[in-house]
Amino acid sequence: MTTATRTGERSGPRSWINPASAYDQPVRSGAGMLRLDRNEGLLPSPAVLAELAQADPEVLRRYPDVAELTGRLAAHWSVAPERVIVTAGADEAIDRACRAFLTPGRTLLLPDPSFEMLDRYAALAGGELVRVPWPSDAFPTGAFSERIDARTAVVAIVSPNNPTGGVATLADVRRLAAAAPGALVLLDHAYVEYANYDLTAAVLDIPNVLVLRTLSKAWGLAGCRVGYAVGNADVVAVLRAAGGPYPVAAPSLALAMRQLERGAGPLAAHVARVREERAALTRQLASLGLSPRASQANFVFVECGRRARFCAAGLAALRVLVREFPDRPGIVTALRITLPGEPTAFERLTSALDTVLAPEALVFDLDGVLADVRESQRAAMIATAETYGVNVTMEDIEDALRAGDAANDWIVTQRLIAARGVQAELASVTTRFQALYLGAAGSPGLRERERLIVPRALLERLAKRLPLAVVTGRPREEARWFLEREGVADLFRAVVCMEDAARKPDPAPVRLALTRLRARRAWMVGNAPDDIRAAAGADVLPLGVVAPGDDLAATAAALADAGAARVLDQLADLEELLS
Repeated sequence: MTTATRTGERSGPRSWINPASAYDQPVRSGAGMLRLDRNEGLLPSPAVLAELAQADPEVLRRYPDVAELTGRLAAHWSVAPERVIVTAGADEAIDRACRAFLTPGRTLLLPDPSFEMLDRYAALAGGELVRVPWPSDAFPTGAFSERIDARTAVVAIVSPNNPTGGVATLADVRRLAAAAPGALVLLDHAYVEYANYDLTAAVLDIPNVLVLRTLSKAWGLAGCRVGYAVGNADVVAVLRAAGGPYPVAAPSLALAMRQLERGAGPLAAHVARVREERAALTRQLASLGLSPRASQANFVFVECGRRARFCAAGLAALRVLVREFPDRPGIVTALRITLPGEPTAFERLTSALDTVLAPEALVFDLDGVLADVRESQRAAMIATAETYGVNVTMEDIEDALRAGDAANDWIVTQRLIAARGVQAELASVTTRFQALYLGAAGSPGLRERERLIVPRALLERLAKRLPLAVVTGRPREEARWFLEREGVADLFRAVVCMEDAARKPDPAPVRLALTRLRARRAWMVGNAPDDIRAAAGADVLPLGVVAPGDDLAATAAALADAGAARVLDQLADLEELLS
């Protein structure tokens, strides 16, 4: 065990490997989340698992035997079994190749950008990387050839390329193989089922080319980790010696055989569907002002410029996850979007993209977003509690709002009073609150202290862009009173109030606002988790803002945790997001 010494140095085993270099793609999941960030392919039939359940228990007791799968793959490519090695995904074939051929002082030549595990396996083997930019659709064969020298040990051609979807031609592969006869040329064909041309059969006569394939993508078995490599028998023999003897578990091998036995029919239908989606998504992204790359994989790589982070966060808020590259130089402003290969899921994706990048309306909560209610509604809550002998603070109210289910001030006030051990009927609490808030016996109410947070000019500019609506838990008369008094009622085409629908976080009032605006997609700004959840529940992009005087850090964190795509510094930020 490694321990810390008094001097701060660590004792125990030391390694040259930096733990921070481990592949760490955050796992974000949840009910209803559409995962389009990892390029998984066809969903296998439940029958595949059902058949596995009937398998002989010996499959678990015995060490796995790859002979059957190896033979099947060899027969498919009309080669001897000695030319095929089954690996734990195509990744492990890359790992074995790097350990076997890439020694310290020698180089791996690879496109940039490309599959990031190439970098990691090269580093583990002690080799050096030589990156060749691949900025456009055509594979940069000339630039690759110029970088080949006596130190070149491995040349990687990822086609279709991950993350861009670009492809190399047969001529490209042959030219590089001839230019580097002493190097191993890795042709990573992990996504080739989605491409126009499969080069595998055409390169099997080239002695220094190793083709990598996988059942993780189009065959839908990413969870099984089954891949293989096919190439020169001598090269494959070296790869067998470069790793363990049992890389793939027996249940995974059995599932792979079952999937292959089902034949090409389901695979062809899946690929055809993905190609349709690919063309449609490429057109949509271009129409939204982004720059998608031509792809022959099951994903589309799109340059988004400064909108990349917002787009990814907005999609995540709408329960659609796509791949970001915040730490990859050269592609930090790009996204990679997996094609789901299923009509309902694809509709969710395209609808979410339109919502994030082309809203048809803006929806606002009233209290804390448009109206500063700290000295009115919240003061009334504190004063109401005092009539029951209970001390409630502004911090207590903020905590209640951040906790959620707090869209009705009367109910929240009753809860805060009850939390101090005093029982009060809701009707009584409501009456006392209203007397303080609205005023009684000719005295002005606390609502007179309310003010508009944002200037009318900002709302005017936003209203010229998109129709505006208010969704509030206030009674209709009180909402109308504030908007009219502040001279902004004319800017809102719809106002949904307490009497109109269930209270937030129920999405019903947000949906009603869209109906009244005749809009299909919108953004909503709120200052409480209830607003964020109501918006997301209505498939509206949720944006947060901290109400004046509230704890900035705690509230912003609560809004983000609730699912806000972004917490605005101020409402004026909307103009930049919309531009």
